[in-house]
Parts: sequence; C-alpha cells; structure tokens
Amino acid sequence: MIPGKRPSHPTFRRSFLFAIQGFRTAVRQERNIKVMLGGAAFALVMGIVLRIDALSWAVVLLCCAVVIMAELFNTAVETVVDLVSPEFHPLAGRAKDIAAAAVWLLCVVVAVVGAVVFARALMS
Repeated sequence: MIPGKRPSHPTFRRSFLFAIQGFRTAVRQERNIKVMLGGAAFALVMGIVLRIDALSWAVVLLCCAVVIMAELFNTAVETVVDLVSPEFHPLAGRAKDIAAAAVWLLCVVVAVVGAVVFARALMS
C-alpha cells in the first residue's frame, strides 16, 4: 500500500481474477513455468499409468504444486529486482541467483521424492 493513500481492497472475486491473470502472464512469458508444468503433467501421467495409491497421489500433487509455486515466487522476485534495478547491479544479480537456487534445490528434492514414489509403485 502506498503511504498516505486510503486503502481500497479489491473484492474476493477481483483478487481471484488478478491471481489467474498473474498465472497466465507467467505461463505466457516464462519458459521455466512451462517446463515445470510439463514435468507436472508427466508426473500425473506416470501416476495414472503406474496406478499409484492415494498417499502417493497426495505426495505427487503436493510436490508438483510446490515446485510451480516456487517458480512463480522466483519469477516475482526477478520481476521486482528488474523493476528496482533495471541496470546490472551485483546485489540484484545475487538476489536473482539465490531465488533461482531455491527453486533448483526444491526441484532436486522433488525429483528424489518422485523417484521414491514411482520406484515403489514399479516394485509393487
């Protein structure tokens, strides 16, 4: 909120529409979101093919959602950094690199979790 401005909050419906607009913008403009959505689609197809159990579905769906959310947060961080520092600055680069590292680390962990879930399904 801008100091000195009277707060005006959008309705719940408008807030929901802003969220959808943000997601659509990220999907249109960010390659990594598309990659993450492709990975999620692959995981869902594998879950169907391997007929994973309910708990495994919960784990897979949660992992997919968290990775996509992390990528959305990373995109938001990069956008804000670009706004406040349009020219290159070492601290701006560091902030963007750290945000990207968080997504990378999460993806590594989710890949291990996926390997465990799907290996278990293959063995049963």
